Amino acid sequence: MNPALITYGSLAIAIVFEVIGTSFLQQSQQFTRLLPTAGMAVCYAGAFYFLSISLKAIPVGVAYAIWSGLGVVLISIIGVIVFKQTLDWAALIGLGLIVLGVVVVNGFSDSISH
Repeated sequence: MNPALITYGSLAIAIVFEVIGTSFLQQSQQFTRLLPTAGMAVCYAGAFYFLSISLKAIPVGVAYAIWSGLGVVLISIIGVIVFKQTLDWAALIGLGLIVLGVVVVNGFSDSISH
C-alpha cells in the first residue's frame, strides 16, 4: 500500500476520532454520564493511536498542528450544527486562518514529504 496513503489516512482517522471524542466530551456532562464518557475515552485512545502511526513519516509538530487545527475547525462546525452554538466573525476569521495554516504547511513546507 502507498506509504503516503497510510500516513495521511491514519492522520485523517485520528482527526475523526478526536472530533467524535470531543463531541462525546460535550455530551458527558463533566463525566457524569457513563456512555458518552466511555465513548470519549475510546475515541481519544483511537485518535492517539492513529496519530502515532502518522508520526512514522510526519514530524510531530507538523502532524500535531494538522491534527489539532483541523480538529478545532471540525468540532466548531459540529458545535454550530449539533449543539446549536454560535460563532462570531472573529471566530470565523480565526478558524479560516487555521485552515489556511494547514494548507500552507501541507503545500509549502519542506518538513514533510510531498
